[in-house]
Amino acid sequence: MTAPDDAPEPTLPVGVGPWPGGPAAWPDDPRYDPELLAQGDARNVVDAYRYWTMDAIVADLDQRRHGFHVAIENWQHDMNIGSIVRSANAFLAAEVHIVGRRRWNRRGAMVTDRYQHVRHHESVAAFTEWADAASLPVIAIDNVDGSVPLDRADLPERCVLLFGQEGPGLSPEAVAAASAVIEITQYGSTRSINASAAGAVVMYEWCRRWA
Repeated sequence: MTAPDDAPEPTLPVGVGPWPGGPAAWPDDPRYDPELLAQGDARNVVDAYRYWTMDAIVADLDQRRHGFHVAIENWQHDMNIGSIVRSANAFLAAEVHIVGRRRWNRRGAMVTDRYQHVRHHESVAAFTEWADAASLPVIAIDNVDGSVPLDRADLPERCVLLFGQEGPGLSPEAVAAASAVIEITQYGSTRSINASAAGAVVMYEWCRRWA
C-alpha cells in the first residue's frame, strides 16, 4: 500500500516541546514555523533543523547536496525503495531517480522523500538519456560476472548509483547502460544482501571518499 503524500509525519520519541518563553521569545527568522514553535517539533530531523519549515530545510539542504545521485529500478513495486530513499536523504544525495513504475511504496521512506528531490523516468532508456545529458556516469550495483569489489572500485565524485530490485537485481538493460558495475564484498553463505542495506553501504562509501 502506498502512503498518501499528505500523510502525517510519524511521531517518534524524539524532539522538543514548544519554544521556551512563549511567542514573545520566538526567533525573528522566516525559516521558523510558528506552528512548530507553538506546539513543539517531534519530526525526525536533526536538531539543527528543529522548528524550521520544510521549505527552509530543503533550501538549506540544496546548498550542500553531494555530487552523487541514486537511481532505483521499479518494476516489481519493491518495498525496499522507500528505505533507499531514506538513506539517500541521510547521505545527502543530489536526487533520487525512480526508473520504471511511477508509483512506489513510500512507507519505508518515513516521509524523508519530502526533503529529497525525486525524479521519475519511464524506462532505462529514458533514464540513460537523462544521465548522458547531465554528463553523469551510471555506476550499477549488482553481483554479476565482471563486477568490481566496492573497496577496489572507482566511485566518481559526480555519478549515479543504480540499484536493482530485491531478488532479481538489475535488469540486463540497466547493466548494459552502466559504465561500471560494482559489487559489495560478502563473507557468509547468502548470495545477496537486502537492496536497502546495499544502498546504504555504497552511499556511505561514496561519502567516506568524497564528503
